[in-house]
Amino acid sequence: MRQNERLLLVLAGLAVTGALFVPAIPQDLAYHRFADGTARFGIPHFWNVVSNLPFFVIGLAGLLEVYRGRPAILAEFRVAYLIFFAGVALLGPGSAYYHLNPNNATLVWDRLPMTIAFMALFAIVVAEYLSVPLGRRLLWPLLAIGVVSVFYWDFTEARSRGDLRLYGLVQFLPMVLIPPILLLFRPRFGGTAYLWAVLGAYAAAKAAELLDEPIFRMFHPLSGHALKHLLAAFGVYIFLAAIRRRSAVSPSPVSRHEKETL
Repeated sequence: MRQNERLLLVLAGLAVTGALFVPAIPQDLAYHRFADGTARFGIPHFWNVVSNLPFFVIGLAGLLEVYRGRPAILAEFRVAYLIFFAGVALLGPGSAYYHLNPNNATLVWDRLPMTIAFMALFAIVVAEYLSVPLGRRLLWPLLAIGVVSVFYWDFTEARSRGDLRLYGLVQFLPMVLIPPILLLFRPRFGGTAYLWAVLGAYAAAKAAELLDEPIFRMFHPLSGHALKHLLAAFGVYIFLAAIRRRSAVSPSPVSRHEKETL
């Protein structure tokens, strides 16, 4: 194992170890109280509901592109791209269902497709930057961990001892590990700017979520949470646009450290 790979393992190990020493984190019920509760056309929380439509549209477009074999992807890892875009497409109705009646029970159907998309994307990055066999080995365990994290949180909430730690790792650990992967390893496809843009869109979406009420006061009827949906969907669109246009640069990924020692 090379130094760059050891660094990734250390970062992952520190994150997992840190999560084990943090007390269980229950779901804050205030999370379900969004700034915009306005009903329109008989739909409660209208903008928070309909702002999920781009997820469905972009996810479906990505599914069709991959199914037809048009974009530049790892053909031998095609299933991961299909799962990623399927997770995004399912996030549209899943999140819309949650926002019709925000509570812990409906939140499960928002978080479940989200974890599927997160885990599939991380496996894709591993395959494109480290190795396809490693991406293959990680894909199904990562998806299983993602699904378990949601149902584990739901199980603990139902017993009044909610624990979000595993779900938090599933959502945030890939976003911590992807930047060093982009910096330390050479991709199979040209350019990394689009993945930095995806990460930027995700960070902006999380910021908009935290600023839900201030954004709603300033840009009514747009709320921070509705903006979060739009920014996150835009990040997926960036990924879709990139795989339509990029081109292969090498038959196998080589780390920058390896390249320097050749």
